[in-house]
Amino acid sequence: MLDIKFVRENPELVKENIRKKFQFQKVELVDKVLELDVRNRAIKTEVETLRAQRKNISKEIGKLMAQGRKDEAEQVKQAMADEAAHIAALNLEEAQVEEELLKTMMTIPNIIDPSVPIGKDDSENVEIERFGEPAVPDFEIPYHTDIMESFDGIDLEDARSVAGNGFYYLCGQIAILHSSILSYARDFMVSRGFTYCIPPFMIRDNVVTGVMSFAEMDSMMYKIEGENLYLIGTSEHSMIGRFIDHIIPEEKLPLALTSYSPCFRKEKGAHGIEERGVYRIHQFEKQEMIVVCKPEDSKTWFDKLWKNTVDFFRSMEIPVRTLECCSGDLADLKVKSLDVEAWSPRQKKYFEVGSCSNLGDAQARRLKIRVNGADGKKYFAHTLNNTVVAPPRMLIAFLENHLQADGSVTIPEVLQPYCHFDKIVPTKKAK
Repeated sequence: MLDIKFVRENPELVKENIRKKFQFQKVELVDKVLELDVRNRAIKTEVETLRAQRKNISKEIGKLMAQGRKDEAEQVKQAMADEAAHIAALNLEEAQVEEELLKTMMTIPNIIDPSVPIGKDDSENVEIERFGEPAVPDFEIPYHTDIMESFDGIDLEDARSVAGNGFYYLCGQIAILHSSILSYARDFMVSRGFTYCIPPFMIRDNVVTGVMSFAEMDSMMYKIEGENLYLIGTSEHSMIGRFIDHIIPEEKLPLALTSYSPCFRKEKGAHGIEERGVYRIHQFEKQEMIVVCKPEDSKTWFDKLWKNTVDFFRSMEIPVRTLECCSGDLADLKVKSLDVEAWSPRQKKYFEVGSCSNLGDAQARRLKIRVNGADGKKYFAHTLNNTVVAPPRMLIAFLENHLQADGSVTIPEVLQPYCHFDKIVPTKKAK
């Protein structure tokens, strides 16, 4: 969310930023915000004036009563009562205006970084760099769930009976591999100076609206019926929410945290052949990284975060590339975002396995996460997040890139201490 003072002083810049994100229907919201802001300030001024007058009138009543002029004092009391009713009405209007102002402000997108390429959607994201040599073997690679089934490693049919589409049972060595990747991701991030956390898996609505836009909330979050609680879509939600209404001493920054959690997502609109299996699902587990830092440090941390994911995947011998997300592909709170994509030998293309985001002070402003500076002045922190790994989707890249001609899958050395085997051998032929 933007600072109202910034919108007040830079309305055309805010409108142009909205146009760069191709959200033309939101341009008129800037004028609406300015109108609400004017009315809000006018109400506050009027209320302050009336309260000052009430103090003077109260003194006048005392004088009249002392002089024995009771009738005049009663008339003044009535006028004072009328003013009290007027102030109460203004207070009610003020609350309504502030609520509408806040709601409108929360739908206006954050100002994107000047380096962000302009484009309508993810088809116009820009490749930045490739890491590792993408290869296609001289044998056919089955679909990832067929590979898993060859090891008796996945059960989608029974999962559908239990929970519906978008769920799965992982079994045997595939389940061990899944957990091993998460354990390795935890240790990988701890070795890079991050503090490991396990957060709450549910959050209240004020945290939800603090960490994401209304559009994201509608498309992602599961609401717990009868409770003011939502299942988290990623641990970033509860990790950033941890600092709601906090004033953090500047000397404690940066806060570099890595968190594990299950994640729950509606995934509205997900469809297509590559959405089958475990590519896009309603429940998965993930290791995340989160940073709370000073504004001047957020660009440096952004580069550190996405490089961590690249290094993690390369340590498991999986080729990846980075993509700069264009303006139209950025969620409203994001200043800048970069996707890490892994190579799929079967599809002969890359697919997303992680997303690194700099949100500037948008989340901090919504959640009132402030920093107490060395000079005693308070300011809003910057927040960033990035995926270390989400194993169900990462398993696709892992299995395809380590599949052998005989149907077995080799395990890189870095993972062997976690899963205690160096190869998975199929119990039946993949379809």
